Amino acid sequence: MNFKYFPGCTLYTKGKAFDDSGKAAAQKLGFTLEELPEWTCCGATFPLAADNNMALLSPSRALINTKKEGGDKLVTLCAVCHNVLKRTSHVLNSDEARKKTVTAFLEEDYDNSVVVTHYLEILRDVIGFQAVSEKVQKPLAGLKIAPFYGCLLLRPAEEMKMDDPDRPTIFENLIKALGGEVVDYPMKAECCGAFQVVNSEATATRCSKEILDSAKKRGADLIVTACPLCQFNLEDRQKEIGASEQAFKELPVLYFTELLALALGGGEESIATDRHYIDPMPVLRARGLVG
Repeated sequence: MNFKYFPGCTLYTKGKAFDDSGKAAAQKLGFTLEELPEWTCCGATFPLAADNNMALLSPSRALINTKKEGGDKLVTLCAVCHNVLKRTSHVLNSDEARKKTVTAFLEEDYDNSVVVTHYLEILRDVIGFQAVSEKVQKPLAGLKIAPFYGCLLLRPAEEMKMDDPDRPTIFENLIKALGGEVVDYPMKAECCGAFQVVNSEATATRCSKEILDSAKKRGADLIVTACPLCQFNLEDRQKEIGASEQAFKELPVLYFTELLALALGGGEESIATDRHYIDPMPVLRARGLVG
């Protein structure tokens, strides 16, 4: 199977481990992520102003290029990109006037045929979690994993349509398929502080600490996420927290694809230790998952 793929800017830089492990795991599961030959930044935020059509141009172009390349699905890994592309698709499908304005500016036609699909949805709806489980070579037995959804993967629910935003299960079911132990905690779909880290580090630190404390209180060995911004905040803010709280215990924060690739037999190289501030190897080694 071959899916057209939109990596987004961050997966070329800070989030390269997300891209690398996602592609490696896909290969082991029998599908390929084929990057669009032409794409630009999605914009990183969906425009809230109803007349801001300029912000829809880049994500709309990605949908149009997917169709030109013969794709009917556009797969994403980054939760931010997924949110922007999915919501742009919703606008084009539901607001003919805005669609006409956007396509006229781009001088392109678009038939609304491309479905924006997250990698997690490919695992659940196309591959199937049972099939994923059958391909596991290194079960994550004994590893207590706290899934973190964040704001953008599930909301707004009427547009994203991935899972129940209040009681999601897609991450949990993947963790179970990989043999890991799910840590349920109340902060798993809260905001990490997002872009507040740019102009109010204290706000991002407070938000991240509440999430980390909630996961640790319930015994988590580590957190997994599908959002590069969440991964950055939850990991990087621990520097500030640790500097002010001597008793603070660090908690590794990984991309879910890193553990997926590891479970599928990718070996230690599945975990990009050089790209993480907090080394996850001690806890993985303690659980017998790496040498």
